[in-house]
Amino acid sequence: MSDRPRVAVFRPNDERIESAIETLESIGATAVPDPMLEIEPTDAVPESGAEFVILTSKTGVELVSAAGWGPTTETLCCIGPKTAAACEAAGWAVDLVPDTYTSRGLVSLLVDRVSGQTVEVARSDHGSPVLTDGLSDAGALVHETILYRLTRPASAGRSVELAATNELDGAAFTSSLTVEHFIEAAVERGIKDEALAGLDHAVVGAIGPPTAETAAALDIDVDIVPTEATFDRLATAVVDRINERNI
Repeated sequence: MSDRPRVAVFRPNDERIESAIETLESIGATAVPDPMLEIEPTDAVPESGAEFVILTSKTGVELVSAAGWGPTTETLCCIGPKTAAACEAAGWAVDLVPDTYTSRGLVSLLVDRVSGQTVEVARSDHGSPVLTDGLSDAGALVHETILYRLTRPASAGRSVELAATNELDGAAFTSSLTVEHFIEAAVERGIKDEALAGLDHAVVGAIGPPTAETAAALDIDVDIVPTEATFDRLATAVVDRINERNI
């Protein structure tokens, strides 16, 4: 392998994969882009009348903004700073962002605020039940609107083949679904065992505990979970660990 570690990234094939490549290359790695997610909009928008509206992704914000939706009197909640930044770019004031950028973080933030309140959760079809179940358990009346579906692109799988031939130094998984799609691509190619063995020799990072839990359930050992659930922190942690191994 070259002196620059090769790190697979799985973000959608838009500005997010481009940003991921730039981030990795800025910290001395060679990115292996392998988009594992494709976005299929449903053209839905959040239902009106809720006291709280939760948006969980930049993609969701952009879709509902393009459809002409905007908050009125609702308390607008975002899962993290990038979602909040997208809301602000759309001209919306964000009321609440948790300190921990996960579904559990949102539940912790809202648990004492939502009893008897209607909460609209607008997100993808693969959103964690931790959020909706946690809010329901807190006494909220929860409604979920699916803004888009996440599917696996037909072209996905380059990273699987490289892992199977031990040509990856790292992998940066950014959601449970990217992990699941990686395994599906490996199974389709008949190289699941080889790909898993290749990941065992690489540094595997997961953006947060839910992604790490999914990986563990699928027999992928995770080496790194950053303290902050952002791609920049994930990429830096993976590359730093690779470099430590190579000293």
